[in-house]
Amino acid sequence: MLAAVAAIACFTTGLTASTAAAAGSLTGAGSTLVAPLEAYWAQEFQHLYSDTVTYAAVGSGAGIAQISARTVDFGASDAPMTSTQAASCNQCVQIPWALTATGVAFHLEGIRKLNLTGPIVAEIFLGKITTWDAPAIAKINKRIKLPNLSITPVFRSDGSGDTYAFTDYLSRISTAWKSQVGNATAVTFPTGVGGKGNDGVTAVVSSTNGAIGYISASYIIAHHLGAAALKNAAGFFEYPNLNNIENAAQSVKSVPANNEMHIVNPPKKYRIAYPLSTFTYAIVPRGAPQKQLLASWIYYAMKAGQKFGAALDFAPIPKVVLKAGEKTVKSL
Repeated sequence: MLAAVAAIACFTTGLTASTAAAAGSLTGAGSTLVAPLEAYWAQEFQHLYSDTVTYAAVGSGAGIAQISARTVDFGASDAPMTSTQAASCNQCVQIPWALTATGVAFHLEGIRKLNLTGPIVAEIFLGKITTWDAPAIAKINKRIKLPNLSITPVFRSDGSGDTYAFTDYLSRISTAWKSQVGNATAVTFPTGVGGKGNDGVTAVVSSTNGAIGYISASYIIAHHLGAAALKNAAGFFEYPNLNNIENAAQSVKSVPANNEMHIVNPPKKYRIAYPLSTFTYAIVPRGAPQKQLLASWIYYAMKAGQKFGAALDFAPIPKVVLKAGEKTVKSL
């Protein structure tokens, strides 16, 4: 069926000369976090194999909904499927194909460096810390003259994997957050301003002095926003940089059958871990008419496509995770 399949003929089976010769196409939708990296993947995949991949960055929740309805060939989500979503998707699997972080971006005129802790971030988004010169923030930023300026929390208004990672993290470090808001791709934020997609949140933070929002690391880099250093379990303030993301992912020693992984707030033995790191997943149905092309596309992304990640703050997938992903691709 597809030129790309020929490149992994040893990985998938049942190909013929005629099927390998014709170019094919795929459509996908979902995560805005993975969209910058996916754009590089699609460009090289087409260059190598003449197969086209069209992707709509509509948010993780919408991506899962669209693949469940089979209006696209694959979905993409930074949040693992819930049991209800998995049942609705009907024989879909989630395959970890990228590793990055959700950063905590801020906009304070004249300030580029800032330390924050998980409990402080929770208090800000709960509406309990309301100004930037609050004692809790000032205490861990003694060399910075913080303004007496109102804080504007900014959150995702759409179903989002970044929201899932952010609320997963806050639920693990704040009992108040866990009981009052919880963890999901869409939650009711007690205060703040919403923005659709990473682009929407980025736009609000960029234009609002005093704003703070959770944004995929690659968007923070692209838009030159300030990123807070978050205190990890080891007691160090770390940024969403490659080494720190990789260190967080080292906490994965085995992968469950459904590939669901949580690497937020890893134990203190991971001394330089960034505590808001996350995997992102391709959501793919088993037995799809285009299963061979889907296998080729996802296998490419997990392997050769990883080389584009560093510039966008995506770290290489650890070997144990790659092995689990390859096993799942074989089951398509």
